[in-house]
Amino acid sequence: MLTVDGLDAWYDHSHVVQALRFEVRAGEIVTLMGRNGAGKTSTLRAVMGLMAKRGGSVRFDGQEILAQPAHTRYHLGLAYVPEDRRIVPGLTVRENLRLGLIAGRERHTERARIEEIARTFPRLAERMDQEGTSMSGGEQQMLAIARAMMARPRMILLDEPSEGIMPVLVDEMFELFRRLKSEGTTILLVEQNVERALALSDRAYILDQGRIVHTGSGAELLADREIQDRYCAV
Repeated sequence: MLTVDGLDAWYDHSHVVQALRFEVRAGEIVTLMGRNGAGKTSTLRAVMGLMAKRGGSVRFDGQEILAQPAHTRYHLGLAYVPEDRRIVPGLTVRENLRLGLIAGRERHTERARIEEIARTFPRLAERMDQEGTSMSGGEQQMLAIARAMMARPRMILLDEPSEGIMPVLVDEMFELFRRLKSEGTTILLVEQNVERALALSDRAYILDQGRIVHTGSGAELLADREIQDRYCAV
């Protein structure tokens, strides 16, 4: 579904992503791992079209999208949940969810989609008329994911979804990812909880200083404590 070939990206003059080559097959969960500053978030942003300076090739479902703006990629079925969630202040949970369809392909299904989201996220169902930014960090993260799901994307890019969230909500979140996978949604994940991410993932790529230095199945890397200590320990 996603093929990245020779991807480069820059912040000003810093070459933060260097000639990355990796793929994500339809229906997989693939994790990008590495220490802080390894280039994981920059990779997601470059794939989504949010890095001003980028080069190489990014193909989504066979279509070259490197030069396409982010909103076009969203129309194609590629969604992104950033680390900072981007919940819009002053808007309710329901209004934040509606933003997921304003630029989406299925605006006519708004009511049905919100009802479906309410069944998937019972915590959000109880807070539809509450201001989104007044909720806990974990609930805001669920709202960010739910908003991305509104347009039924074929693939979701998730950046550090469990950061700063209480364990019970982390459990709910990872169970949601398993359910999305079973329903056919493809996920590219950046996650600080290495063991939880690898236990969930089909495959993983390890980044170091903007380059991929190791790859393997989730099970292989979960069992390789030396690799985790070398490249992923904080």
